[in-house]
Amino acid sequence: MRILHTSDWHLGRTLHGVDLLEHQAAHLDHLVELTRTERVDAVVVAGDVYDRAIPPVDAVSLLSDAVTRLAEHAHVVVTPGNHDSAVRLGFGDRVMRPGVHLRARLADVGSPVVLAPRRGSGTGDAPLLVYALPYLDPDTARHALADDAGSAGADHGAAPRAGGARTPLARSHEAVMGAAMRRVGADLARRRAQDPAARAVVVGHAFVVGGLASESERDIRVGGVDAVPAATFGGWGIDYVALGHLHGPQRVTVPDVSRETAGHGSGSATVARYSGSPLAFSFSELHQRKSTALVDLDPLGAGGDPDAAVELVPAPVPRRLAEVTGTLDDLLGTVGEQYVDDWLRVVVTDPVRPTELYARVRARFPHALQVTHRPPRVAEREVVTAVGPGRDPLDVARDFVEHVAGHAPSAAEVAVLREAFELALAEERSA
Repeated sequence: MRILHTSDWHLGRTLHGVDLLEHQAAHLDHLVELTRTERVDAVVVAGDVYDRAIPPVDAVSLLSDAVTRLAEHAHVVVTPGNHDSAVRLGFGDRVMRPGVHLRARLADVGSPVVLAPRRGSGTGDAPLLVYALPYLDPDTARHALADDAGSAGADHGAAPRAGGARTPLARSHEAVMGAAMRRVGADLARRRAQDPAARAVVVGHAFVVGGLASESERDIRVGGVDAVPAATFGGWGIDYVALGHLHGPQRVTVPDVSRETAGHGSGSATVARYSGSPLAFSFSELHQRKSTALVDLDPLGAGGDPDAAVELVPAPVPRRLAEVTGTLDDLLGTVGEQYVDDWLRVVVTDPVRPTELYARVRARFPHALQVTHRPPRVAEREVVTAVGPGRDPLDVARDFVEHVAGHAPSAAEVAVLREAFELALAEERSA
């Protein structure tokens, strides 16, 4: 079986105010072509399809078109992430065309999408079991998954309450993901007892311990805790864990864990990976190499390697993300030539802030997204000055300008500051 693992499309997102929908559409074209040429059996999308719960109309249309075209060549399994609205994304799961599976309901956790190979490619008849988990918000999932509360992560054994109700799980990502994986492990054990050659994939959206975050992921901490231990996915007999949430493509090490309920090969190696986002959404992703994971799962019954083989297919780069630093004269000269067509963060290092800095930079670099003046400073011990009620606000403003600009304000600038303060005082007196 061959799957294409992708995530974090964030359709409708902008980059410092730049509309990315055209570039996102180009990436989806790339995925459709990759699915066709690589004879992919299933495309799994591990959450954050949209950038917000109520996406713009153009983003909805783009997703509809992409899923329709992908489904012409492979099964498509989509789950919501923390940016998506599970209700809105999964509204049509029961009327969707054959081959498209939107798994957004907590009630379906532990129930796999069962996929047969779509082509005779020597993979045999072994099914692929895709356990697609929607983003598990602890405040909701701790109640919905509480029937698994007797295991690790529950609140003190989770004894039944009066009337048969169970105590909710602990309010953490670890507890709810652990409960979900117990459901997955129990179901997989039953199915593997009937067909040991079945392969199993978990699709999840979470921050797993060991992953490297970027600035552009939304904080999902609950009670100060945002991470799921990697061992949560180990020992259940899962072949591959397709993760979403972190925007940098990376592998997460899943330790071998022995569990009595494992479907096969208790303690066997599980491959877990973030596919990453298709585009950079912040300058913290400057050095990431965006890609899509092409995963081959050999049938165990056919003597295949039990480990998943993963190939990272580079994503198309619509426009390079770059940073350039130097004096304004250098940047406007030959130093800046190679950056003219890039999405750019510009750091100008002149001792004194150049006049019309932003306009001059944008004239040279039409795709500059950030422009910062950072004058060189002589290394010195930082001096912290307390600003009390008796301090002249004009002096405070002078000091601030000098700290930011690297030089004291001119007489004309001081006059503007004085006039502003006097106007503010006059309005306060007349209020």
